[in-house]
Amino acid sequence: MTYTLVIVFILTLVIHASETLSYSIRFAGVRLGKLAVALSLTGIVVLVARTANLIQAPFTANFIDYAKHHPEFDPLPYLRFTLVAASAGTLLAIAVFPTFVQLFTRIIARLEVAGSIPKLLSGVTIGQLRRTKSYIRRPTWSMLVSLRYLGIPKRFILLNIVVTAIYTVGVLASLYAAYLVPEFSTTASQSSGLINGMATILLTIFIDPQLGLITDKALQHPEERGRLGRIYAVLMFSRFFGTLLAQLLLVPAAYWIASIVRLIS
Repeated sequence: MTYTLVIVFILTLVIHASETLSYSIRFAGVRLGKLAVALSLTGIVVLVARTANLIQAPFTANFIDYAKHHPEFDPLPYLRFTLVAASAGTLLAIAVFPTFVQLFTRIIARLEVAGSIPKLLSGVTIGQLRRTKSYIRRPTWSMLVSLRYLGIPKRFILLNIVVTAIYTVGVLASLYAAYLVPEFSTTASQSSGLINGMATILLTIFIDPQLGLITDKALQHPEERGRLGRIYAVLMFSRFFGTLLAQLLLVPAAYWIASIVRLIS
């Protein structure tokens, strides 16, 4: 199980780091006034996250299958450690956010010239790869201190924390529910939508429109672009706190799914 846990940890870290770093692509696009090009690049990040998720899912489900044949094995600590990986991946993305903003700024500019991703990749040289270290930037304490002066609605930040927590815990809660109700394990393992559906509604109605308005304002008013970077930093930190909240939601969410599964079965 240790080998499987290491794989799940790494893949979960990659998933959450990739999703959080999508903010750096948006910010780079706003700085260049090329948001449409930037949004097209986020598809690559989504592809990385989804590919990692496809590989991670069967490995995580293996904890539950192992528990069925070994009654002394408790999968809960392993699922909690997976949530630790989600927090670590988000923190990693926050740490490298300034660097990736610089890097994606350069990539977006070159993509406009190349015209396509294949042409962009084919034009990359060893010398260009070596020069990428010049894009490294460190997060500064002054950036963190300035976050409290942005005037972002507390409700918006709280919702982002809650939505992140629900998304983070959805699949893991359904797997743990399958462990709690082994007689309905297949139904329970496929019930993550009972959790993620709520997060999708909140995200679509409350978060995405607000984030779109903030981004559009930054595009129209260049003086707002520096503030946008700090807003994205706040959202990334709220994602981190959301992964911590997921630790508290894991067991209650699993029991809730288990009760629903019993009801419908």
